[in-house]
Amino acid sequence: MGLQQKVMEQMKAAMRAKDAVALESLRAIKSALLLAQTSGTGGEMTEEEEVKLVQKLVKQRKDSAAIFKEQGREDLAEPELAQVAVIEQFLPEQLTEEEIEKVVVQTIDATGASGMKDMGKVMGMVSKELAGQADGKTISAIVKQKLA
Repeated sequence: MGLQQKVMEQMKAAMRAKDAVALESLRAIKSALLLAQTSGTGGEMTEEEEVKLVQKLVKQRKDSAAIFKEQGREDLAEPELAQVAVIEQFLPEQLTEEEIEKVVVQTIDATGASGMKDMGKVMGMVSKELAGQADGKTISAIVKQKLA
């Protein structure tokens, strides 16, 4: 079952349950999917493209929540974080920091990276390998730590 079908099923369930947060989150996913399908080639999206789209939606909401918290607006941050929880259901299982660290160390060993000058090369390989399973910010922090 594709992402669009899953979203539609979840939307029906959210409507029946009168869950406004879930419904708003699911509508955001559906909207982003439709926009991506109509603006691009017009064909079906690959699973990888769908994961990237959902990751983008999660990142947008996390960034918004962080800005709201900085400004002392917990009342606006909480709905954003509630939407993150709903949207993350459509992402693959996320890896722990230890698992990400193992992949980073293996990549550094395989490429022979020795310093910060090689960070871009390592980041590219690790990001490609862990697509959808790890946040770019977390990967970046671990790569910096290992190359420093």
